[in-house]
Amino acid sequence: MVDGVVLVVDATEGPMAQTKFVLTKALARGLNPLVVLNKVDRATSRPDEVDSELLELFMALGASDEQTAYDILYASAKEGWCSSDMAQANSYIEATNAGGKANGNMVPLLDAILARVPAPKGERENVPFSMLVTQLEANPYLGKCALGRITSGTVRVGDKIRVLEPGTGNVKEEGKVTKLFLRSGVQQVPMAQAGAGDVVTISGVPSVSVNSTIANPEVTEPLEFIPVDPPTISMTFSVNDSPLAGREGSQLTSSMIRDRLRREAETNVALQIVDDGKSEALEVHGRGELQLSVLIETMRREGFELSVTPPRVLFKRDPDNRKKILEPYEEITIDVDHESSGTVIEKLTKRKAELKSFTDIADKARIVFHIPTRGLLGYASEFKNDTHGTGVMNHAFLRYGEYAGAFEKSRKASMVCLSSGTATTYALNMLEPRGRLFVRNGEDMYPGMVVGELSKDGADLDVNPTKAKQLTNIRAAGKDETVRLTPVKPWTLEEVIAYVNPDEAIEVTPTQV
Repeated sequence: MVDGVVLVVDATEGPMAQTKFVLTKALARGLNPLVVLNKVDRATSRPDEVDSELLELFMALGASDEQTAYDILYASAKEGWCSSDMAQANSYIEATNAGGKANGNMVPLLDAILARVPAPKGERENVPFSMLVTQLEANPYLGKCALGRITSGTVRVGDKIRVLEPGTGNVKEEGKVTKLFLRSGVQQVPMAQAGAGDVVTISGVPSVSVNSTIANPEVTEPLEFIPVDPPTISMTFSVNDSPLAGREGSQLTSSMIRDRLRREAETNVALQIVDDGKSEALEVHGRGELQLSVLIETMRREGFELSVTPPRVLFKRDPDNRKKILEPYEEITIDVDHESSGTVIEKLTKRKAELKSFTDIADKARIVFHIPTRGLLGYASEFKNDTHGTGVMNHAFLRYGEYAGAFEKSRKASMVCLSSGTATTYALNMLEPRGRLFVRNGEDMYPGMVVGELSKDGADLDVNPTKAKQLTNIRAAGKDETVRLTPVKPWTLEEVIAYVNPDEAIEVTPTQV
């Protein structure tokens, strides 16, 4: 939908993993970026070095001569100024440091956008209307609406239109424009007509999907589209079938879960729902465990009760050699203190990561790895602990590569409950020396529930956390000791998704995981 981009880069951190990801997309579309170095007023800023790093990144991504001849602006968004000249930026910094106010504004950035970004292309007169759908919006009154930029022609409310499937050009649906909106700021303004170059929202064709072409009935060829990056992670969502089901949630049935996931898939392009129609379970494919964690957390707060399986990586076969299995790889960029770098490298190497670069950025070490997506599952919480919360980790899908082999097992055996009832202090006190407990006194238990982790590896141990002390009328010689159990840290959704084994499931309710 865009004719130009502004690439905002931190003048201290330099290009990050997400910088590379979005820049790759922009350069592939032939866009000429305008570079803004932000936070140049910080004492640790290094604009010249960051400029060199950016130029190397542009060249590594195959940018054209025109794209590498980018303009640079120096800015402090916090202080509200921007300049194309570093000497003038330094005068603003000196004025601020002296306790005064910098005599600058953001006008140079707006002028640069006007100068660098071309006007939208496309004929309005004597050509049929066509538009590529970039995004979908759910409107409670109008249903599904399609957002995109008009490629050619003019459209009016009441015009007949058709939806062409991406790639094939098959007619998916025919209808007419019931509403047409343009955006003014964040507001949607109803319009009677719009033309080539306008970014509009159209309602009237409910079967439309992302990358479809909406056009006049005379158009038969679909527009060129950008394919959506493939999902790499899968989880299975089903009804909560544990003995404690139905106590907290209001959305309990498989049909409610199915409707909610389908609504989410309508507007969330990166999500795919696989429904075989035979079972109550649905397979949800997404880009990573964070995306699926956010979806589960949102549904939990809406009153849903779910049973979800741990994430699995989506493998595929090599098209040239059908016996060869490929798995997704990601590029991970980590900024950590130097004293933590050894631990990070050791942990990731065990997860089949390949070290690509190690550089010093200010007082931090920047480490870049290529790693199978399987190796990242569950690593985020470990990373926080290893770096004491000071590390920064970014990762983006890289490619499908050769299967890296099995990982070392890091989790020990479990304590599994064998009875129904309420956990007692007496029983938990006897179980505590055997390992780490996940449950507190007074919590409801059921057979098959994982209640702790053993300190030794081996087979799972069946335990009875509901056992109560037998009271008799014989008085004990010694006084009963006061039992003090180690406090149990409640699970977060991310931690439990990372922890569970493939043969286990996670019970998610509005108040607990």
